[in-house]
Amino acid sequence: MTDIVDELQWRGLIAQSTDEDALRKAFADGPVTFYCGFDPTAPSLHLGNLVQILTMRRIQQAGNRPLGLVGGATGLIGDPKPNAERTLNAPETVAAWVDRLRGQIERFLDFEGPYAATMVNNLDWTSGLSAIDFLRDVGKYFRVNKMIAKEAVARRLNSDAGISYTEFSYQILQGMDYLELYRRHGCVLQTGGSDQWGNLTAGTDLIHRVEPQAEVHALATPLITKADGTKFGKTESGTVWLDPERTTPYAFYQFWLNADDRDVAKFLRIFSFRSREEIEELERLTAERPQARAAQRALAQELTTLVHGAEQCAAAEYAAKALFGQGELGELDEPTLRAALLELPHATVAELAPVVDLFTEVGLAASKSAARRTVKEGGAYVNNVKVTAEDAVPAAGELLHGRWLVLRRGKKNLAAIEVASS
Repeated sequence: MTDIVDELQWRGLIAQSTDEDALRKAFADGPVTFYCGFDPTAPSLHLGNLVQILTMRRIQQAGNRPLGLVGGATGLIGDPKPNAERTLNAPETVAAWVDRLRGQIERFLDFEGPYAATMVNNLDWTSGLSAIDFLRDVGKYFRVNKMIAKEAVARRLNSDAGISYTEFSYQILQGMDYLELYRRHGCVLQTGGSDQWGNLTAGTDLIHRVEPQAEVHALATPLITKADGTKFGKTESGTVWLDPERTTPYAFYQFWLNADDRDVAKFLRIFSFRSREEIEELERLTAERPQARAAQRALAQELTTLVHGAEQCAAAEYAAKALFGQGELGELDEPTLRAALLELPHATVAELAPVVDLFTEVGLAASKSAARRTVKEGGAYVNNVKVTAEDAVPAAGELLHGRWLVLRRGKKNLAAIEVASS
């Protein structure tokens, strides 16, 4: 088996480590019990969290035991944001989100065999802890000068918003998590994003103070950047979530399919479980024939299947083909069709109108005269059927699921019309 540290390095997944040589030895002597924490600050995880989940999966597959921590306690406070205090959510809301996030994480880990995963909640060891005990048994090991030097804290201290004692204490709570997991499960490694480095090392420092002989480690993955300067995991419509109710499988598939050629090799290494040889071959194909988008399709297929299942992936692929006339639009179920069409320019009309009016309404033509020219030149399609008459009006029976029309100008320009009264 490939050394897991070498594997993570090749995939670009190591930004910082407390002691890489010592960590490599710990893995070699293994198995290593390790953890990564996720705070329930929303009802779903997103693509940024997926980096951590899949990193856990890789380390487990290399013969190590993962602890998936969902922060029922830390989620009540929230990690300090760069510019302002977080809004505190009700305990009932946080508890519900804990259950949702736990279910999302569990799909990616193996809970059987010698390296079985375990889910944990830090509310289990904080709910009964008094403030006095917390200050005496944990707080006394933290030095304020080091705490205010943490990047997130320093940034807030220098801002007009400042920082509350509540959020300032977050790093103590996360450090205590590591200590508790070290004591309860023999956990000796914490992983997380590089923006969490101060919190990761707060845990290792605390353990070293309380248990001077302990050998514990922290490993941070890099923050993912995109070549065009936009934020990874965001689209024009917002965050890409793992919950299919918040980001549809079709939209999820399209996110990966639309990856920039300059980014796709990096995304393959970070997210794909294909072998080095397969990834390097896809990188070569991207360099030689970028128009084929072989790497993007492979990534979209693998990740959509991993997150949403093979059936949803197949539906997303078929929908993408059907929009361009390579499949039957009528065969798409309503949720998949709706998800696909809402990713396109779309407009809602009260009733059916001439095709030239619809093309103008949705922006496929700048004017009715331009729309007529498109029809005359044979470039106008409704539901993949060529429009031949300039005065054509779609019939009610042409509406997909009684409400939708797919408009196309030429080979690639798509839009959707929803008839509200139908």
